[in-house]
Amino acid sequence: MASNRTAVRKVALAYSGGLDTSVILKWLQDTYGCEVVTFTADIGQGEELQHVRPKALSLGVRQIFIENLCEEFVRDFVFPMFRANALYEGEYLLGTSIARPLIARRLVDIARETGCDAIAHGATGKGNDQVRFELGAYALWPEVKVIAPWREWNLNSREKLLAYARSHGIPIAKNKDGGSPYSMDANALHISYEGGGLEDPWWCPPDDIWRWTVNPEDAPDDAEIVTVEFEEGDVCSVNGRRMTPFEALDALNQLGAKHGVGRLDLVENRYVGMKSRGCYETPGGTILLKGHRAIESLTLDREQAHLKDELMPRYATLIYDGYWWSPERRALQALIDDTQRRVNGEVRLK
Repeated sequence: MASNRTAVRKVALAYSGGLDTSVILKWLQDTYGCEVVTFTADIGQGEELQHVRPKALSLGVRQIFIENLCEEFVRDFVFPMFRANALYEGEYLLGTSIARPLIARRLVDIARETGCDAIAHGATGKGNDQVRFELGAYALWPEVKVIAPWREWNLNSREKLLAYARSHGIPIAKNKDGGSPYSMDANALHISYEGGGLEDPWWCPPDDIWRWTVNPEDAPDDAEIVTVEFEEGDVCSVNGRRMTPFEALDALNQLGAKHGVGRLDLVENRYVGMKSRGCYETPGGTILLKGHRAIESLTLDREQAHLKDELMPRYATLIYDGYWWSPERRALQALIDDTQRRVNGEVRLK
């Protein structure tokens, strides 16, 4: 391992600015003796990113990349997935899964542009994200070295991470409310929650777990009508107003959240071989899926529609398992996109 580590001169790190990736940044510098380049993607997670640059600078980073990828995320990843009506295990709208290929691609691009020998990520050794990041990176740059600190170090608890941060002068954010007991992931498509009490499948999630959608019991009693227009399977306007992909999804998110649409409580089968319970909020995506299936019911030939439904579970599993950049996903996408040429028109949803 020592000779392998000394061979790394420069690493591109997927960096959020939080505790985990800040510790990883310092650990990479100390363990590999290398320079670290940081990349932070804004894909609509709703977090303030102003702290990311000064924090990276304080840790000695000279090349810091912070990019707004919201439009690209929705246009080139979310919308193609929704053309397939993709649901994993019949329910999950793949909000975390679909974000990873974009982050992996930009991380690889930046690594190459800045002359890095390797990339690094903060995904743990028991989750799906390590697979998604690494399969994406290897598909785009087969020779790349991937460093996954959670599989190498002995900082395997929050207490050890905090102790490491304190001993190396890494700022630790203080949460007035004590912070969330759940592991969360957010982007323009969804928010996910796992861990904490959710690990007991008999435990009912309390209402304060949900951060986006109104409790359906507290949602407005009066219904609201929304008109969504599609062009070749993609939303192009909401209530008669032309919008960019991100603007359209954002508008549907606001509407769905207001009316308590899009909550899901699911035990799913992870690619790495374990079951995991998660709660998800996908307000705009839930409306989008209903609208897209509605317009397809009028515009697709019967056998086209049935073939799409047969292929959808395979397509969804490819995305969930991290195979977005695979030749089989691209082949399925070409077939799906061919069916969308006549998926044009308006849908009204109540």
